[in-house]
Amino acid sequence: MNLTLEANLRRQGRRVTNQRRLILEVVRSTDSHPTADGVFRQVRRRLPRLSLGTVYRNLKLLAERGLIRELDSRAFGRYDGNTTRHDHFTCQRCGRIFDLKIEAARPLWRRAAARRGFVVLDHRIDFYGLCGSCANHRGRAKGGDRERQERRRPG
Repeated sequence: MNLTLEANLRRQGRRVTNQRRLILEVVRSTDSHPTADGVFRQVRRRLPRLSLGTVYRNLKLLAERGLIRELDSRAFGRYDGNTTRHDHFTCQRCGRIFDLKIEAARPLWRRAAARRGFVVLDHRIDFYGLCGSCANHRGRAKGGDRERQERRRPG
């Protein structure tokens, strides 16, 4: 059992349930940043009577306790089992989210804090665009479209 999970929840007067343990295990076992529905499908394989509402409530609780992170995705909530400071890149075509470790971010938040008198406790930088796979597919699709159009032109 994860001692951090047990200590964290017991301190708050919450029970360490099998559902909570499995939900945390699923989120931490992947770097794909799963949705609540994805977590639900995986946990339900082992706990067939599990409800989607239970998954949502437990994901929220685990995020509030700092055991996982909830990412503010443009479409729907995604979860990250990696709670260390890092940033993300989101592909706008396939929706995959990639972890980034960018050392240049530290001087940025220090500069922002110094200029405005802020005390920065945390930061997150999100990049959006096309992942390498989608960018390559896009380039091939454009070329393929031109070829098809040229073939259709009357000679």
